[in-house]
Amino acid sequence: MSQTIVTPPLSHTVRRALVRLWEEPESRSMVIGIVGTILVHLLLLLVGPFLLRNEPAAALARPHARPQQFSIQLAPDMYKPPAKPKAPTQFVETNPDAPENVPDKTENFAARNQQVAQEKPTPDGRSDRPAMEGQKEIHSTQIVSGQLSKPVEQTPVPPEPIPKPSESKLTAPKQEQTPLTGFEKKMGDDASAFGTNVAPRSDSAKNVQNRIEGLRDVPLIEGATDLQPEPIDRNHPRARPQVVKTMQTRPAIFEERTAGTQNVGLRGIDAKWSNYGTYLQKMVEIVQAQFDKLNYESRIYPPVGSTVTVKFTLNNKGEVRITAVDASKGTDAAAKICTSSIGIPSPFGPWTDDMVAMLGDQQEMTYDFYYR
Repeated sequence: MSQTIVTPPLSHTVRRALVRLWEEPESRSMVIGIVGTILVHLLLLLVGPFLLRNEPAAALARPHARPQQFSIQLAPDMYKPPAKPKAPTQFVETNPDAPENVPDKTENFAARNQQVAQEKPTPDGRSDRPAMEGQKEIHSTQIVSGQLSKPVEQTPVPPEPIPKPSESKLTAPKQEQTPLTGFEKKMGDDASAFGTNVAPRSDSAKNVQNRIEGLRDVPLIEGATDLQPEPIDRNHPRARPQVVKTMQTRPAIFEERTAGTQNVGLRGIDAKWSNYGTYLQKMVEIVQAQFDKLNYESRIYPPVGSTVTVKFTLNNKGEVRITAVDASKGTDAAAKICTSSIGIPSPFGPWTDDMVAMLGDQQEMTYDFYYR
């Protein structure tokens, strides 16, 4: 008879050992400690990677610390966009000789500040322009007239030579001479001898035969000369020296204005300075100079009274584009001269930043040319 010993399975052996350890009170606490240690390590292995990750602090912030989202709505009448600068309305040309003075209120703009004034005040006058005589057919804002070209310095005409005074000898007045008086007269035979004459004393007694009437006290002027001035011809007086002053400004056509101002002074007009005013002043002077040059070089001068109107656009680069020409009151030659006066000198230069902000990219303009 034989016996075969079969080795029990490992799980059975482990179970029997755990039962034996669990049944004994001393070993039971050890088993609980070992199992707890194993569970704690397993828990650390599972949770540790999440706790040790590098994340932004905002991700770990508390929910109540997140910024709140909100929106603000303004009523339409509470917000007003910045107002666009008001474009000037009326360009005027000032008097360059009048003093600069900023007017209180005006819609006019120019190349300089100026306040309205005139030589003779208008009672109760409150106009922004001075009163003046002129025509009624043409609208004009000019108040003074002159010429743009500087006067040519002319060699002053030498004055007529002043005739040199003639030299003449002075003639002494006659001296009173009285012959020697007396009864006894002694003269020597020699010419150089002395002579005596017994007679009463006389202050004017001279050794003369006859008495000469004249002055007793006569200065000794023998051989002296005197300068006698040339007599003045009243029929041909000398020219009086004059100082001629020409105002350096455009020639003007004045518009009649009966209303004026109470301010007394050199003729002026209410205007405020602006870059746009300075730009336009230079532009009109350039066009005027070109207009005068072309007319001077032209062989055919248009009839007096001819009028040409030219409309064009001026962009912020100073470039010009002619849009319309009205020569119904002029001639074709005049129309060509007028358009060339604007087109030849263009472009007139770029605008300043404040001009662009005020006027935009371009402006429409109208120039009227008059032949007088």
